[in-house]
Amino acid sequence: MSARLDALPLASADTWGASLRMLFARVGAMCLVELQKMRRDKAELLFRCVQPALWLLVFGVTFTKIKAIPTGDVPYLDYLTPGVIAQSALFISIFYGIQIIWDRDAGILAKLMVTPTPRAALVTGKAFAAGMRALSQVVVVMVLSALLGVTLTHNPLRLLGVVAAVLLGSAFFCCLSIIIAGLVLSRDRMMGIGQAIMMPLFFASNALYPVALMPGWLQAINHANPLSYQVEALRGLLIGSPARLWLDFGVLIASAAVAIGVASALLNRLAK
Repeated sequence: MSARLDALPLASADTWGASLRMLFARVGAMCLVELQKMRRDKAELLFRCVQPALWLLVFGVTFTKIKAIPTGDVPYLDYLTPGVIAQSALFISIFYGIQIIWDRDAGILAKLMVTPTPRAALVTGKAFAAGMRALSQVVVVMVLSALLGVTLTHNPLRLLGVVAAVLLGSAFFCCLSIIIAGLVLSRDRMMGIGQAIMMPLFFASNALYPVALMPGWLQAINHANPLSYQVEALRGLLIGSPARLWLDFGVLIASAAVAIGVASALLNRLAK
């Protein structure tokens, strides 16, 4: 009897270890599928780079010259670049719910749901696949900003932090999109709601202007907006602006974890 009792914790640990290995394997597989899609559809990547390029070339360069937005000793184009990176990740991730509905209509989601893959693994895989797609735009924005004279960090650890911030932010907004898709169950509604919340999330963050310039009610929304913490982390890592990195990453991790849990719970409803 005692031998059996002694073996229970070990068996439980082995079970948890196997579950975690399967979770990471499934998430990795979903990310690999997304990379293969990106490799086959290079035109989409090119077209998606147009918008962030316009923000830097038109909005950033113009407002740097006229100095309409006070950013202290930091040139406005330098200040804007991390915001454009966060914006790119947001705009890519917020419409992933439409892809889930497409998968449902095509019968792909039903096939995935009957596999032994945990629901959380499916959602997490989609979430970080969105991050992989967003990272491709990060590279474009950083190269373009460097050509425009923006001084960005070359520290490998800080660049790894940038990757982590983009992945976590993309994961949250992708799962938010899946949550909305699980509630509305319609591509048209999902598209309308995605467009309705995308720009308010962006303009209610510190991506374009300092928080101190916002009215009080907008500052309150800014403090509850995960995009603001992503922008602050990116700005601190890339250009060395003051940042509360522990708080920023704590909020991003907690937001992504909660969103993955809620999206996983709604996946069954979406698959019906």
